[in-house]
Amino acid sequence: MEEMGSNNETGQPKPSDEGHSPEPDASEAKPAEAAEEEGQETAKSASAETSETRGSGESMEKLLDLYEESFKRFAEGEVVTGRIISVDKDHVLVDIGYKSEGQIRIHEFTDDKGNVNVNVGDKVEVMVEWWDDEDERVVLSKEKAANVKVWEAIKVSYDEDKTVEGTITNRVKGGFSVDIGVQAFLPGSQADIRPIRNLDDLVGNTYEFKILKYNRKRSNIVLSRRAILEHEREEKRAATLSEIEEGKVMDGIVKNITEYGVFVDLGGVDGLLHITDISWGRVKHPSELFAIGDPITVKVLNFDIERERVSLGMKQLSPDPWTLASGKYPIGSRVNGRVVSLTDYGAFVELEEGIEGLIHVSEMSWTRKVRHPSKVVSVGEEIEAVVLDIKPESRRISLGMKQVVPNPWDVISEKYPVGTTIEGKIKNITDFGLFIGIDEGIDGLVHISDISWTKRIKHPSELYKKGDLVQAIVLDIDKKNERFSLGVKQLQSDPWETVAERYEVGTEITGTITNLTDFGVFVELEEGIEGLVHVSEISKEKIKTPVGLFNTGDVITAKVMNINTEERRIGLSIKRLEIEDEQQLLSDYVTNMRPATSTFGEILRENLQEKLKEE
Repeated sequence: MEEMGSNNETGQPKPSDEGHSPEPDASEAKPAEAAEEEGQETAKSASAETSETRGSGESMEKLLDLYEESFKRFAEGEVVTGRIISVDKDHVLVDIGYKSEGQIRIHEFTDDKGNVNVNVGDKVEVMVEWWDDEDERVVLSKEKAANVKVWEAIKVSYDEDKTVEGTITNRVKGGFSVDIGVQAFLPGSQADIRPIRNLDDLVGNTYEFKILKYNRKRSNIVLSRRAILEHEREEKRAATLSEIEEGKVMDGIVKNITEYGVFVDLGGVDGLLHITDISWGRVKHPSELFAIGDPITVKVLNFDIERERVSLGMKQLSPDPWTLASGKYPIGSRVNGRVVSLTDYGAFVELEEGIEGLIHVSEMSWTRKVRHPSKVVSVGEEIEAVVLDIKPESRRISLGMKQVVPNPWDVISEKYPVGTTIEGKIKNITDFGLFIGIDEGIDGLVHISDISWTKRIKHPSELYKKGDLVQAIVLDIDKKNERFSLGVKQLQSDPWETVAERYEVGTEITGTITNLTDFGVFVELEEGIEGLVHVSEISKEKIKTPVGLFNTGDVITAKVMNINTEERRIGLSIKRLEIEDEQQLLSDYVTNMRPATSTFGEILRENLQEKLKEE
């Protein structure tokens, strides 16, 4: 950058070192006023010469031309205003009031696209670069004139603490390059008050800047935008602090967002909008509602002038919805809402902003045992419910989903009275029975004891599998406890009802041993019908245990001793058969014997009869 320049008023160059202008160099061209004084001296000399050469008109004319020329000649480096009189492919001719026109190279009027932006008659400020006395021409420069003007403006702005306008052209190491007529440097720390996330966003923008320092010789200029912003902020801050008062509604800009709230710039003063004061409704994170830079309207809740802390509220701009909740949501009314949260014990439903109701898991279905609400509803789902209870003072509303539809248990007993035969698929098998689907949401239970009259079943899966189609009879409906009891064995008559007819007491039967215990032997008479031979009824001899004497699967013969239909028991005896066999043998023996001379036979018979009576 050239280090020369002057203005028309002073004609003195304006170089500066670190913001301070040095004294003009003695070798610099003389200002216009000095030229004028020289012209006056020349005129005096010419006048004297004229007095000596009176009578010579030609000499007088030359002196007058010399006077006029000396009066119009400008110093090299001086900035003057001229008028364009001609434009050709190489030069632009400018009339600056001298006897010959000045020349400017055409490229100084050419833009980036090669277009020449100049017209004959335009006025333009130029700097006198140098005089060519031999060719009687003067070389001018528009660019250098502009450069001189810029540096003069920089000096004035610096001395008077004014601002300059410039455009950030590109990023450089440590900051930005700024065009203010000449290239200047903007440190990154001086670009803004707060850290900038994307520095490239500033490139191409035009701002006002303060000149921190400059050095014309080194073409070094350091700018600051931050100084202007800080000054503006302090002015705003003072004005804002004087306006803030509790209860006042103010506009601001979202400055920062945290998990616990939003910081709002009210105009140089920051206030905190806590997450609990954003909305009467549920807010998980402030970023759901705001972004940095968003305009926002808030109400001042508290102002600590000494600590300059401002607490703000947004929900306070509208009335608390719970004040009108009782009238809007009476008990028994149907409402629509959106599921906003799920817990182990239920789902929270937003009826409107600020009002949420709870649907307990027990109120979600008439027929299903809901272990977790996620099995029925999901967050964001729109549902219909019935208001079961409302307590505005506690900000609580109890809702029910199942109440939207009729309770199927109210009509199930009419639809399936006791004794009705139903048919359904097995939905589940447990240790204690079968669950059979009856109606949507209602299952009936066939207890393991109601599967068969006679079979000893360890687990229902021995006979059934999930999905099997099963017939059963309705045994009982407990509406209060929501229980539906079914029976499969009741489809057939109980074989124990006729067992006494089929196995009369005293009848000799044959069966298979199914189980051996220390207290006796279990014998299957028919499928599902068993009798017990007690250990005392096995033999005339005293036996401690039948184990070892018999094996499971052995076929034995016994005598029916007793039948208890209610307790489903049949008493059998092997010993009785043995005794009867012995009596029969003895009887046959006595009958076939000849009459004896002694009474020994009679004595033996009497003894046997007495022994039988005792037993």
